[in-house]
Amino acid sequence: MKFRSVLTLVLAVSTLTTCRTARVADTYALLPTYEGPDLGLTFTRGQARLRVWAPTAEKLQLKLYAEGTGGAPVAEYAMQKSTGGTWLYTLPAQPAGQFYVVQATIKGRQMAEVPDPYVHAVGLNGQRGALLDPATVSPARWEEDLRPQLKQATDIVIGEAHVRDLSMHPQSGIQHKGKYLGVAEAGTRGPAGVKTGLDHLTELGITHLHLLPVNDFASIDESKLSENRYNWGYEPLHYSVPEGSYATNPADPAARIRELKQVTQALHGRGLRLILDVVYNHTTDVARTSFEQLVPGYYYRHNPDGSLSDAAACGNEIASERPMVRKLIVESVVYWAREYHVDGFRFDLMGILDLRTMRALRVALDQIDHSIFLYGEGWTARPSPLPEAERAVKANVGKLDRIAAFGDELRDGVKGGVSRPADPGFVGGQPGQEESVKFGIVGATQHPQLDYNKVNYAKAPWATTPAQAINYVACHDDRLLWDELTVGNPGASEAELIKLDLLSNTIVFTSQGVPFLPIGDEFLRTKGGSHNSYNQPDSVNQLDWARKAQYSRVYEFYRQLLALRRAHPAFRLPTQALVQQHLEFLPNLPATTIGYQLKDHAGGDAWRTIVVLFNGNRQAARLPIPGGRYSVVVAEDQINPQGIRTVEGAGETMTVEVSASSALILVQP
Repeated sequence: MKFRSVLTLVLAVSTLTTCRTARVADTYALLPTYEGPDLGLTFTRGQARLRVWAPTAEKLQLKLYAEGTGGAPVAEYAMQKSTGGTWLYTLPAQPAGQFYVVQATIKGRQMAEVPDPYVHAVGLNGQRGALLDPATVSPARWEEDLRPQLKQATDIVIGEAHVRDLSMHPQSGIQHKGKYLGVAEAGTRGPAGVKTGLDHLTELGITHLHLLPVNDFASIDESKLSENRYNWGYEPLHYSVPEGSYATNPADPAARIRELKQVTQALHGRGLRLILDVVYNHTTDVARTSFEQLVPGYYYRHNPDGSLSDAAACGNEIASERPMVRKLIVESVVYWAREYHVDGFRFDLMGILDLRTMRALRVALDQIDHSIFLYGEGWTARPSPLPEAERAVKANVGKLDRIAAFGDELRDGVKGGVSRPADPGFVGGQPGQEESVKFGIVGATQHPQLDYNKVNYAKAPWATTPAQAINYVACHDDRLLWDELTVGNPGASEAELIKLDLLSNTIVFTSQGVPFLPIGDEFLRTKGGSHNSYNQPDSVNQLDWARKAQYSRVYEFYRQLLALRRAHPAFRLPTQALVQQHLEFLPNLPATTIGYQLKDHAGGDAWRTIVVLFNGNRQAARLPIPGGRYSVVVAEDQINPQGIRTVEGAGETMTVEVSASSALILVQP
């Protein structure tokens, strides 16, 4: 009887909570929505008109200022109520000020002054919007800028970098240190004459540069750049404006716009594409945002008790499933693609966003260019009130067209789990990781030879094509590869760690899917063991170009590894069916070894058969392969597509020796 009473009470409380949550959701659902293309500031023959969605406001004031910060308003206008919950005002042809804010009155309360959510140009610290048409602010010959050709998504090789990291080192040879223009700077040299910055990216052979967030974020005070503070930028203030601390003059709204466009232009001129790391899953402190000051509560998800839910582990999460939030995200991404000629987007904690929003993004971007690449983290940092079936998580990637996700199965199988730093992973000789590594080798697709029950995380394939799988062993999050290997393999010598490093990324760059490399790993970049350097100084985060000179042999291996992948379509098969047809794992291999062959001129490759062998053991292993005559093209730290040596054996099978902690690739031309 007592149990029944408690259960009845729990059910009653649950019902009340559910009803209260439903009422909140219903309240938002009842708000009018606006479907027009002109939210924010638009210009017709140079004259500005502002449209702001604020359906719960009783009044909306537009204020003009002479400067981006400080001072009193030089003009103030009452915006007019318009359709779909919007407010509208057409500014004079010669407005009194150069900057603007809006201020809502909601339930008799005067809210804070903010730019509108669609703001595209801002002054210092994003405090005020600028009366500036970004289309009028471009570098010379911008109208001639074109995206480099891209045949298929599996041809992509992504290099990840932070704007500051590329140039801040004293020996980078780059003049515009820490700036957009530093990324665009050509002809720069470092210690021993090594190429740095843009020239390094070109020499390395990546196809896409992924820049950590460059939208306006809140963690750096743009008025105090002499303090030289650092942040990755995962604290969005404005979604569709470039960050000012990377501009030569953050107080000039035009500078950040023009200079980011120069980055795209410089990359395109080298045959490289630009990917922006975008953070639409959360914002900076909610109270600071235009969202909360104009339509309180609408843009964020909440727990049943009314508190902010926090799947981002950053204090809040965006309610992408609400119509006007989805509209904002889609139009913001499209804006970057159109106005800045951006070629791809990496979605931070993509699993917080809903599937419908991601599908809408794919459709909208296809109207611009079918080859714009989309990918993200297919998980959340914490639980979310959005049902799992509606989230853009790895398990639902098959429901998305041409949108990829990071494969942490391969990552942690190769070098050990990020939450278990002492695990050495496959390359450190840890048995039981073979199926997890093979999962990445087939690009997270269905393959008849895999035992998915033995894969570390996913127990079923989640990609429908290899192009949906991002293969990597390190990124800006957690430790860099060199630091992770050092922690996971105590007592190993530098020479031994180099072997583990080369083996790790040889696995990545010969796997089906899209390879991903944090720039600097190709010369054993280190952050001194830091696993979360988001706000640590340049001394920790900057690329040390002296290491490129010091480890020139390692760098040359990486450069040739990327060239090998680029030259051989067998490593870049575009469909699951082709992977199943041409990739065959070799049977009866000992623990901590993997072998497979790419057969029958896979993908139209000039090589008839390619045999790939990985030995994660700390001693040499003799492995069986099909009999025949082979040319060895990769062995330990050597790559030579013309052949290092030949091996042959009669009969159905033969054995070859694979050195400790290394890869061996043999081909039949």
